[in-house]
Amino acid sequence: MDTRIKLIQGDITKLAVDAIVNAANSTLLGGGGVDGAIHRAAGPRLLAECAALLGCKTGDAKITRGYKLPAKHVIHTVGPVYRDGKHGEPELLASCYRRSLETAVKHGCKTIAFPAISCGVYGYPLDEACSIAVREVRAFLANDQAIEQVTFVAFGQDVLAAYQQALA
Repeated sequence: MDTRIKLIQGDITKLAVDAIVNAANSTLLGGGGVDGAIHRAAGPRLLAECAALLGCKTGDAKITRGYKLPAKHVIHTVGPVYRDGKHGEPELLASCYRRSLETAVKHGCKTIAFPAISCGVYGYPLDEACSIAVREVRAFLANDQAIEQVTFVAFGQDVLAAYQQALA
């Protein structure tokens, strides 16, 4: 296993890393789950900066400051809503991880933390999503030395177990 990949169970809004990834919706104006938690923890200036970004396409990523978060930056990525896995969902989810990592490198971030993108209300099956996440992060790290640490943050025990399986 790549020593630059770590898995923890906890609250992504509490991590002092260069960037945390937000599983955002396409408006970037906050929502439920991790998105709402990040917006609440960061404070109202995050919403103002996000509004100026004019949204984000599914599979892409945009960066903001972290404001009141211990993380310096928030990388907002829009995961796909899962239908049946036959409408480009795997490719779009993979793109979220690649674009988030590319954005982190471009902005000098060496440590980054990811939630389980699209696994909440967007309904992506956990095992499949965690496999894609791990595959994409490993592939990126194999070709890039700028990122020093990638942390997968599992909020619940079910997500933790899915990541453990994907990393095994």
